[in-house]
Amino acid sequence: MRHLIDPLDFTREETDRLLTLAEQILANPADYAHACDGKILATLFYEPSTRTRLSFESAMMRLGGKVLGFSSAGSSSASKGESVADTIRMISGYADIAAMRHFKEGAPYVAARYSKIPVINAGDGGHQHPTQTLADMLTIRRKRGQISGVTIGLCGDLKFGRTVHSLIKSLVRYEDVNFVLISPEELRVPSYILKEVIEPSGHSWREVRDMEEVMPQLDILYMTRVQRERFFNEEDYVRLKDSYVLTKEKLDLGKKDLAVLHPLPRVNEIAPEVDDDPRAMYFEQARGGVFVRMALILTLLGLAPGVLDAE
Repeated sequence: MRHLIDPLDFTREETDRLLTLAEQILANPADYAHACDGKILATLFYEPSTRTRLSFESAMMRLGGKVLGFSSAGSSSASKGESVADTIRMISGYADIAAMRHFKEGAPYVAARYSKIPVINAGDGGHQHPTQTLADMLTIRRKRGQISGVTIGLCGDLKFGRTVHSLIKSLVRYEDVNFVLISPEELRVPSYILKEVIEPSGHSWREVRDMEEVMPQLDILYMTRVQRERFFNEEDYVRLKDSYVLTKEKLDLGKKDLAVLHPLPRVNEIAPEVDDDPRAMYFEQARGGVFVRMALILTLLGLAPGVLDAE
């Protein structure tokens, strides 16, 4: 039995095969409409979510399966003090596979240790978000035809952004990936990501504060929200926030085939006027999340032979 807790739980080859399966499902969804007949997905969401929870539910229902679960810790027995270990032991008797989002880093890992069914990490604190990474990589691959050889600018909250951390860990396994890290000093990428992930990979990277400076060089711009609550004082937030708002003027500095991604939700970091530009890929990115989660569910349930290597 396999789980997906960390992006590196799947090899690069397994990841590529899973993305290929997602593309096949996207092209011919009717072929998979009954692949999970009789199967049940449990969505264990201890903190709020729109895209991730609903896309998991949509994925399972598009496969012909059913869904049960909860959408907040307050509506589960966690509010009574039940442990994650006990919850997953119980859920293992109700469902065939589980997707867990938790505010505590490492909670899905704990669940996987005690589970009798596959567990998918749907986001744990500021740590990892591997299924969002799969959606990101699917979008890049469909846009460019491949993932290798890309210069990607990661912009905004690089310190607490779990989507950024997961994406970096996956991209370093591809050839000739160049990282441009765009953030205020307060929200720089954590040092362990630099020292343990990017630097050992040998890929080029640099940190900058100015988005306009690097826009002409980027193939992918991955936007994230600069969060007011992360700053020690309002003055610093006001000083920095407008530097990381993507406007039409800033976008016009970019390549004609640039792809703008965002894990969503956005607040004000991408101006609405950008939405109509063909380079804005974030809503297509969100749609693609359904198909990678369909592929992942099939794979972890053993219904997609050949995606995972035999252990």
